[in-house]
Amino acid sequence: MTPLPDFLLEPVVQASLMEDLSPMGDVTTRAVVPFGKTCQARLNAREDGVVSGMQVATIAFRLVDAGLKVETLVPDSHPCGKGQCLMTITGSAASILMGERVALNFAGRMTGIASLTAAFVAQTHGTKTRITCTRKTTPGLRVVEKLAVTHGGGHNHRFGLSDAILIKDNHIAAAGGIQAVLEAAKAARSHMMRVELEVDTLDQLEEALGVGGADVILLDNMDSPTLRQAVALAEGRVVLEASGNMRLERIAEVAATGVDYISSGALTHSARTFDLGLDF
Repeated sequence: MTPLPDFLLEPVVQASLMEDLSPMGDVTTRAVVPFGKTCQARLNAREDGVVSGMQVATIAFRLVDAGLKVETLVPDSHPCGKGQCLMTITGSAASILMGERVALNFAGRMTGIASLTAAFVAQTHGTKTRITCTRKTTPGLRVVEKLAVTHGGGHNHRFGLSDAILIKDNHIAAAGGIQAVLEAAKAARSHMMRVELEVDTLDQLEEALGVGGADVILLDNMDSPTLRQAVALAEGRVVLEASGNMRLERIAEVAATGVDYISSGALTHSARTFDLGLDF
């Protein structure tokens, strides 16, 4: 996968380095590591998974010290095995130590998300269903967490509230019903903006199909038999997204219903940190 330009990721990494190093830098390293000491460190996987965060870790080390030589051995989106070296960092020992925690925090978090996403994607094998994340991301880290989802083979839902019109149950309640919100959305949207409508029942789906104007319909918290009925009712007229309570153990069954997408907040809000270590 082609990486994002570094300048899009640098502000997030720089904020994390400022959080860790300001106002006086790494006082421990300054106190105990001899000036001018050089070494090589190895970033090692301590379990099996799918790698993410190597680009971000590289940015962290180079923002600390542009003179560090960083070599990625296992690129983002590639599988890794327990004990495998993912990256080497060569140069100033003090610089490596200053960047270590931030680099590991990003790489561990992102590889955990990519690995969980890959497990979800594997459950859709043989179907047309795609796995997508949501806006349930860590504040300030959305760009890197959504990037990690793509490294795991998943897809991104909208990045923010301005990407698309997504009409949820509270919008319907506040605006006066499905027909009212769809007609308002059709009048307000640009020709480049898609409209998605959330429904909870087959009756709501049928009403939405009759009114028209939705490009995507989100089927919220439906069981698998109901999802199958929804797919049959829609007859391919709109894109269907299943969401709500999408646990890993449900994915294969839900994908088999014929929905186009399965969205899960768990990809980002419940992924555990992957076990990585930096060894001198």
